[in-house]
Amino acid sequence: MNDMAETMITLGHTYTLEVTKLMDFGVYLNAGNLGSVLLPNKHAPSGLAPGDSLRVFLYLDSEDRPVATTQRPRAQVGQFAYLQVLASTDVGAFLDWGLDKDVLVPFSEQHRPMEVGRSYLVYLYLNEVDGRITASSKIDKFLDDDAPHEFEAKQPVKLIIANSTELGFKAIINHSHWGVLYKNDVHQRLSFGQSIRGYIRRVRPDGKIDLSLQGGQETRDKYASVIVDYLREQGGFAPVHDKSDPQVISKLFGMSKGAFKKAIGGLYKQRIIAIEKGGIRLIDGDK
Repeated sequence: MNDMAETMITLGHTYTLEVTKLMDFGVYLNAGNLGSVLLPNKHAPSGLAPGDSLRVFLYLDSEDRPVATTQRPRAQVGQFAYLQVLASTDVGAFLDWGLDKDVLVPFSEQHRPMEVGRSYLVYLYLNEVDGRITASSKIDKFLDDDAPHEFEAKQPVKLIIANSTELGFKAIINHSHWGVLYKNDVHQRLSFGQSIRGYIRRVRPDGKIDLSLQGGQETRDKYASVIVDYLREQGGFAPVHDKSDPQVISKLFGMSKGAFKKAIGGLYKQRIIAIEKGGIRLIDGDK
């Protein structure tokens, strides 16, 4: 089904559009309110015919005309991404976002002067002056802590690690809100700009959001597999249990003590392990 049947077409997003005309230099697509948009031959699959549908990204070409591409950008308008600077010019820095045409960060939108070769967390938006897709590293102005949301505890979300604090890490949730990952709950290496799956731990009375990297059956199954694999490597026994030091558990298994206790509890109920006074042991059939 064509996206434009229900959606106002805007630049900086991906749509499924219908082929309307074939030309020597490319194909034209019906972009609804934007009119006919060219997809140049170099990005057009072979064998297209009028009436075919194609998934494309829309932006402006060098002459400020809407144009389509089958290339996939690393982020779309309204999203954040960690992008590398390819060039610095008298108008600003140009970043690699996955398309032939790089995206500009004007000097006025640089949180600090950008250096070629380094990567920065930026937000993509449509510049009101010229309608071009533009990037900004002043990310705070695009995130409103007081904006309403409908996040709920245990909800899976997409996170971008944006900053470290004394409490742990600040992360952008689903490209829309700030949240906090507390360092006591993080048992893996995180890096600035990293995209990672996470969970809503709780929404506080003031609306602030606490996050977790642990949650759901998928995570419990992963931790259970980590424990079983470790036991097999150690000949079936590990001198660690639910009373062990949290730092020992984190170092051995890369998980919190709470997650460890839930994982071994599940393995015990499934009769995969036995919990002994001195540690945990694989039951013979699982060695």
